[in-house]
Amino acid sequence: MAVIFLARQPIYDRQLNVFAYELLYRKKASNEANIVDGDEATTDVIISALMDIGLENIVGTKLAFINMTRGFLIGELPLPQMHEQIVLEVLENDVIDDDLIVGLGNLSHTGYQIALNDFIYTPKFDPLLKVSQFVKLDVSILSDIDLQKHVSVLRSHKIKLLAERVESHEKFEQCKELGFDYFQGFFFCKPQMFIGKRIEGNRMIVLKLISELQNPSVNIDELENLIGRDPTLAYHLLRYMNSAFYALRIKIESIKHALTLLGTDEVRKWASLMLMLRLSDEKPKELMLTGMMRAKMAEILGKSDPNAVSDQYFSVGLFSILDALMDMSLEEILETLPLTEEVSLALLSHTGKMGEVLQNIKYYEQGDWDTLMHLIDHSAYRKAYLQAIKWASDLGSIVK
Repeated sequence: MAVIFLARQPIYDRQLNVFAYELLYRKKASNEANIVDGDEATTDVIISALMDIGLENIVGTKLAFINMTRGFLIGELPLPQMHEQIVLEVLENDVIDDDLIVGLGNLSHTGYQIALNDFIYTPKFDPLLKVSQFVKLDVSILSDIDLQKHVSVLRSHKIKLLAERVESHEKFEQCKELGFDYFQGFFFCKPQMFIGKRIEGNRMIVLKLISELQNPSVNIDELENLIGRDPTLAYHLLRYMNSAFYALRIKIESIKHALTLLGTDEVRKWASLMLMLRLSDEKPKELMLTGMMRAKMAEILGKSDPNAVSDQYFSVGLFSILDALMDMSLEEILETLPLTEEVSLALLSHTGKMGEVLQNIKYYEQGDWDTLMHLIDHSAYRKAYLQAIKWASDLGSIVK
């Protein structure tokens, strides 16, 4: 699990309400940029903000200003499709040529807002001013006369002025009197650090596949394609289903055959189990054994629920160890899994019938008999527990 760092700095309007945030690359917790590769830094900010921490957790519904290197602006590198919330900052050292002008025009037409960063006016910027919505002036380096000249020139364009590096009350009042629309700088607030976790690439791929398998709208053909994309998963599934453990009278020749013979819910259940086993490679064996036992025990107990979907109880038991497998909270993990509301609530708060069963299974594991005394049918739980132990033990010899 990689630790990721990101900083944000508020941008204020004339009434000192937060208008937006600038998102800033950070290599470590020291709150310093230390940028070596601009493209890598921009990519890291985008991934951290949108995927790892979540843009909504950093800026809420406000705009997010992000520095963009040339590759992103001319279409060589992909941008996130969040036109309504991301403002693309054009860096002051960008070469202004036809490629950049066309690229910014295309992005503006698509719906992105554009800001010109650390702006020093010359006529060569006129084509960029036509497609930009914001100009950021570094007021710490411009003389009073130059600042007035810039404001005068830029007011002839339909553009909002943002004073950055405002570091005193006097400078704020000066910029406000000149007619600036927005303000940013240490006088208001230093950048605030965000620290999050990033799932390693191969584990993210596995979790994404688990996520796709859990989509209840996936049909047989789509499920076959999903499993077929992972030859290792397909191999282990077929090996398991043709083993003595499953004891079928005919040999299953393909994933499509398994889906037709056993049904999508059954194959989905076992595919998820195989992927969970892959996530557990670096964890104690007992952790995965616990998940397998909970899954089987929940499945057995869930048979008494007339409204149960066949594989949901199994999934609740199996996924109850995801936080320990991934070294993340269940809340963070479940944001990436399209589980039903009932399954999510069962895992997060032990609510609903599935949640109650999961909670009671945990009590049973811990031998908390005082809590369970008036809650459960002890004979049913004892029977399910013994069956789950045998099942998990037998399965362990097949799926090593």
